[in-house]
Amino acid sequence: MGEKTFHIAMYPWFAMGHLTSFLHLANKLAHRGHKISFLMPIKTIPKFESFNLHPNHINFIPIAVPHVAGLPPGTETTADVPINLYPLVMTAMDLTQPIIESQLSNLKPDFVFFDFSHWLPSISTSLGVKSVNYCTISPAAVGYLISPERELGKRSLTEDDLMNPPASFPPSSIKLHADEARGLAAASVIQFGGAISFTERNLRSLSDCDAISFKSCREMEGAFCDYIEKQFNKPVILAGPVVPETPSSVLDEKIMKLLDSFEAGSVVFCAFGSECILKKDQFQELVLGLELTGFPFLAAVKPPTGSETVESALPSGFKERAGGKGFVIGDWVQQQLILKHPSVGCFLTHCGSGSLSEAMVSKCQLVLLPNKGDQIINARLMDGDLKVGVEVEKSEETQEGLFTRNSVCKAVKTVMDDENEVGKEVRLNHTKWRDFLLSQGLENSYIDDFVQKLHILKQH
Repeated sequence: MGEKTFHIAMYPWFAMGHLTSFLHLANKLAHRGHKISFLMPIKTIPKFESFNLHPNHINFIPIAVPHVAGLPPGTETTADVPINLYPLVMTAMDLTQPIIESQLSNLKPDFVFFDFSHWLPSISTSLGVKSVNYCTISPAAVGYLISPERELGKRSLTEDDLMNPPASFPPSSIKLHADEARGLAAASVIQFGGAISFTERNLRSLSDCDAISFKSCREMEGAFCDYIEKQFNKPVILAGPVVPETPSSVLDEKIMKLLDSFEAGSVVFCAFGSECILKKDQFQELVLGLELTGFPFLAAVKPPTGSETVESALPSGFKERAGGKGFVIGDWVQQQLILKHPSVGCFLTHCGSGSLSEAMVSKCQLVLLPNKGDQIINARLMDGDLKVGVEVEKSEETQEGLFTRNSVCKAVKTVMDDENEVGKEVRLNHTKWRDFLLSQGLENSYIDDFVQKLHILKQH
């Protein structure tokens, strides 16, 4: 390519979605000849080897994760523990600081890409390595929740603060409901590894790095990127859509057979990611809502709180009524391949960034049911600003902001109905953005520009 290639170290937060997101970017950069040293927990490496498309350029470097009291022995990532133990996984990750310093000192990379390890920028600066905070959440979410304009260093965020965006946030339909603002205000002060809150950790990671980066396009979120650049007074570098390559694996035979038995575009697929666990009553409202639609459906959701299996949590009589038309499974599924199957016409998603990336390039209509945190901002962006999906309505009367089977059914029917005006609009918009994201040369031009910006950063 004529230009000097870089050596980039990567050290993302130990959650499957973050590790996957970093590896997608690593594959795009390795394709151009850049060398990637990917620092990853020892036992987690085999889970990612098949996704490494350039083993000659991407080297997984095993990191021993120290044991922390309160974690089951052998814990490495958030996939190994329930959500209430995530802060301890972060504590374990913080304890790798000397190991990472020693690795960076030996590797001598040009850059280190990270996200939650707020201590990495000072280490990298002392070693003459540039640090890039590669955010797995959207520019809109970072701008809304962690903007310096909110003076987070001086005080904790209140429910009232979070109901509306910061004063100079770009014009947008993004706002939070009272229950969402309350939940986020409470989450922002929880200690997340050691004596530091989740918000403080993120704020320091963003404030101390040399550049902030997102998997996003100016055409979609340019105003939010400009806002963040101004607020943090540092370059914001966009990697573009980073559309994941189609996996080389084939769809599980049982699921393939099941989907093959339905008409094109008729199946509703519901998946809530690896970390979303619903309360039992909401789990039941979800599956009853899917049943109410009358469409065949496949739901891949974790067993709800307090239940060992999804079967034991299903409403009474549900299995008999659903017959061979509705399927609920509690295991991990090949989401990307399911979204590509011709019989799947609708995707009901929790709005995690990775899932939305896959959804935006699929032909499935989008129903949005955010669970927590940045997912809520993502849903408002998709429904309100971009109008590419329909969000499931939640009751604002109750303290918890719950959804009902009727609100699930209504959202699905809206996007699946050819005659519905709202459905028509989101289908048109989704097609427009899908065509844009898959357009010839878009990704290449973004990655080329990304590399160019790294050259400039390296010289400063």
